[in-house]
Amino acid sequence: MSEFTREAAIDRVEAIVETVATETMPVPVREVWVYGDVALGLDPVERLDVYITKDLLFGRDEAAAERFRDSHGVEGVGQTVRAEWAQRHPECLRANPSGHVAPEKCLAAHLLEADEPVHLEVCNASFEDNVTQRLEGATARGEYEQLLDPRGVCLWVSDGEGNSQRSDDAFEKLRGGELVFPTLSESLSMLGLDSEEATEAADAVRAYRQRQDGRSVRGDVV
Repeated sequence: MSEFTREAAIDRVEAIVETVATETMPVPVREVWVYGDVALGLDPVERLDVYITKDLLFGRDEAAAERFRDSHGVEGVGQTVRAEWAQRHPECLRANPSGHVAPEKCLAAHLLEADEPVHLEVCNASFEDNVTQRLEGATARGEYEQLLDPRGVCLWVSDGEGNSQRSDDAFEKLRGGELVFPTLSESLSMLGLDSEEATEAADAVRAYRQRQDGRSVRGDVV
């Protein structure tokens, strides 16, 4: 699969939101956003960009940690990801190179197909806060491809106490192509980059996205 029709992309986002809202996730999820092509009303959508805000887990289930260390050779179950989720979905366990379970990779394995053109961003910070954090880091290092496109739409939120709300209005506007955003370079200028730097940064982001293929995932802790 190389791209989505617009309708298929929004259907796919709805399925992701429904899964997050109704199933046990590897970590508590607070927000689901989309950004980039699907928010801009493009058709087709070359890559579907999804942002998830998660909570950090605290404490440790020693029994689960030992059990999954022995059975799957991974560390961190019951600490970095929920033991309950790992017991239900052991096939979705994913680890980083050091052998510790990676929440963002576990979420991607649970929510996405391996070959679909979807990029998943996972962070403990809200979308708006991480846009700012990534902008500061990317400009300081001159690594503009690491910027987070600020043109996003929040589709689902949870208060962490079992109460959640889906934004039907946001979905309706997505389907109707009613959302209006500036260009990426204009958006970056509004966040403080000068015109030349914003153009260079926008070009770097686009070039980076064009090099991506299939499912991709990035996890941040800020």
